[in-house]
Amino acid sequence: MTDLSDPRTTPARPDLADIRLKGRVEAQTFVEARPRRVAVESAPLRRRPSPEAGLDTEAVMGEAAALYDERDGFAFVQLLRDGYVGYLPSESLGPADPEPDHRITAIRTFVYPAPDMKRPNRGHLGLGSKVHAHERSGDFLRVGEGLWVFAAHCEPLDRWAPDWAGTAERLVGVPYLWGGRTSLGLDCSGLVQLCLELAGLPCPRDTDQQERALGARLPDDPEGLRRGDLVFWRGHVGLMLDAGTLIHANGHHMAVAVEPLAGAIARIAEKSYGAVTAFRRITPSAAS
Repeated sequence: MTDLSDPRTTPARPDLADIRLKGRVEAQTFVEARPRRVAVESAPLRRRPSPEAGLDTEAVMGEAAALYDERDGFAFVQLLRDGYVGYLPSESLGPADPEPDHRITAIRTFVYPAPDMKRPNRGHLGLGSKVHAHERSGDFLRVGEGLWVFAAHCEPLDRWAPDWAGTAERLVGVPYLWGGRTSLGLDCSGLVQLCLELAGLPCPRDTDQQERALGARLPDDPEGLRRGDLVFWRGHVGLMLDAGTLIHANGHHMAVAVEPLAGAIARIAEKSYGAVTAFRRITPSAAS
């Protein structure tokens, strides 16, 4: 059930709300959501309908969204991946069908106007983007009208990358971007969310949500940590690569970086988020 105290995941404004919230929130109008799907490489989701508003998160190609309202070039939506609510550029949305059946597994792959790598590319799709494969020609899949990607850079949606720490290692060096969740830029919780989703594990968007929802709490001691465990601070999160090594997207390095956990704990305690708030261990049955 929607936590109505959290505006990040409550599709409601004073003038308009999801019809499913009728009787639970106050709004002038209640509407049924219209199904849509992200039809561009990535799109910024903002708290306000303004290009000057900060980036809350990003939606990527193939992602499903519930559309509630459109005006002045912005769409008021809820992302079905994690329930996040905000404003996307209207031009970033397309029809809900066809449903994706493949996922991009390369860090990035180019999109071509024909099944020919020598043709000028039309952009790229990043890790985790979802597409519908209409047909195959040689080494390429057609994923839209005049849109072809290299088939070996895709896998069916039912295939997973179960080593989420290994996925994070592939992203070392990706620049830090507040609100980012693509291979062009990531924030700390965006890195965790992307890696867990590629392992087939649902994951909330923000650090506080992840700390509440993911895995089982471990003793408040870094001894005994293992690969894939999560380390939380108030406003920050990282993944363990082994008992003593952390990988995280962070503003100190302005990138996804690997460093000793002890050094990160000392620096973060002194300069930014304070003490560690939790160590958590994820298993598929413990994710939510």
